[in-house]
Amino acid sequence: MRLALLPAAMLVLAAPAAAQADLAGFWAPTFEAQQPDPAMIAKLPPDTVVIEDTGAPEFPRMEFGGLKLTAAALAHAETWNPEDEMTLQRVCQPPSIVYSVQGPFPFEIDQTRDVIVFRYEYYDQVRLIFMDGRGHPAADVPHTKMGHSIGRWEGQELVVDTTHIAPSTITNNGLDHSAGVHMVERYKLSPDGKALLATQWFEDPEVLDNNGARFIRWDKRAGQYVMPYECDPTFALEYTERADETPQGQ
Repeated sequence: MRLALLPAAMLVLAAPAAAQADLAGFWAPTFEAQQPDPAMIAKLPPDTVVIEDTGAPEFPRMEFGGLKLTAAALAHAETWNPEDEMTLQRVCQPPSIVYSVQGPFPFEIDQTRDVIVFRYEYYDQVRLIFMDGRGHPAADVPHTKMGHSIGRWEGQELVVDTTHIAPSTITNNGLDHSAGVHMVERYKLSPDGKALLATQWFEDPEVLDNNGARFIRWDKRAGQYVMPYECDPTFALEYTERADETPQGQ
């Protein structure tokens, strides 16, 4: 047969690429304390602090988990008031992916060769991870809360690089990132395939003198799907009424 006469090198080139990890499905946050994966933590860049605010816990005012704020960022954080977030204009404004990715809400992954879609229940946010080899757009391209994400595979680990993120919160207590924030995530399955493990690393020299990271775990739940978030801004009015009814000194 003529096929047998093909050079061995051509046969090697024709061999299919190794299958990548299948991350598709519904992933729910776990609320139990987690030990970070040592191999993933070892891949974080130098001068990085792993902050522990994933899931439901949040830092109190002026606590930032070891992140070192610049003078300007610290001054901004000192003016933060949680009541300012509970207005009709702001209560339904979604945060950026820097904060959203670690929150106590599930998400779904739809995976193809050229694009991976993350659909978050939190504020009904949708994120595209381009896997086709493209780079990031020019710096003057408009920024969004989800940013611009490009991905690649390192073995069975998905690496996602994100820029062009619109300014928003990092820790939901007065520490806000700038439009220049840069985020890199790594995702991999647990050995039994029942959990999705991730590190989220970010840098922003305008507001941080060191780098931050989080370790996050989600559990796979078959047959489930994200629900509509449907934020109702009138919640802000109810919050204000309850605050006005609280006796002074309580």
